[in-house]
Amino acid sequence: MVATRLLGETERRPGRGQTEGALSLAERMPRLVLEARRVSTSLAHGLHGRRRAGPGESFWQFRPFVTGEAAARIDWRRSARDDRLYVREREWEAAHNVWIWIDRSASMGFASDLALAAKVDRALVLGLALADTLVEGGERVGLLGLTRATASRRIVEGLARALVADEAGLTEDLPPRASPGRFDEAVLMSDFLTPLDRVGAAVADIAGRGSRGHLVQIVDPIEESFPFAGQAVLHDPESGHELPIGDAGGWGTAYRRRIAIHREGLAEIARARGWTLTIHRTDRPASEAALRLLTLVAASRGAA
Repeated sequence: MVATRLLGETERRPGRGQTEGALSLAERMPRLVLEARRVSTSLAHGLHGRRRAGPGESFWQFRPFVTGEAAARIDWRRSARDDRLYVREREWEAAHNVWIWIDRSASMGFASDLALAAKVDRALVLGLALADTLVEGGERVGLLGLTRATASRRIVEGLARALVADEAGLTEDLPPRASPGRFDEAVLMSDFLTPLDRVGAAVADIAGRGSRGHLVQIVDPIEESFPFAGQAVLHDPESGHELPIGDAGGWGTAYRRRIAIHREGLAEIARARGWTLTIHRTDRPASEAALRLLTLVAASRGAA
């Protein structure tokens, strides 16, 4: 049971603190990048890569020259450092990209005493860790509607800079209109506490050309259990609206039923498009959700 008490002045306006937290992203990002690197390192063997030689622009490796190959393929600069001839190989690049979208709106700033991190911080760590691991596995990753997909070794830093610079994204609770390629993949991370018709329309827009995808609903444990008692007022951090609900204990049953209905609606939206739905609570380690997502992406790649 969570203790109840009278709200102070700042607590009566929780949206203000959450909005300020979203705007401090630049200050928090270095810590989040380090956390993402830690999670990515723990998942280093979670995805079998597909890197191999082939048509592309990115350097992959040097290999010994084979008799019968065209002499034009020899890299004379590298060969001059050894007593063998070497060929410079480029990395094979398929027309497959993974696009990540991270909800950074005000509702994502919520964190209860039971959580290990605010929802937005957990989403950022998951997104950056996933990008880092996927690039190591040979994928190209970009931020949906914000950056191009790339296989840069410094993908985490590049995406972090783009997120910090994107102030418009702080007010959007759904991904931008985008049409990824047919064989591309989208990973959308949000609390998805948005009307289902709007979520469904956004997913339909992204999946319109046949893109596969994954919804990741990030929830605070209190948002699921609603363990309150006594008189309470609900506050919407995005609209600023308040709703006095009277006895929280009696209201909680109806609330949990609504949450279950909403979640089933999200699951149906995903099923209808052949997408997946992952529920991640912020009182659980980030590595759990990251490993599941890597497994889902790998399975989707295998079915391509």
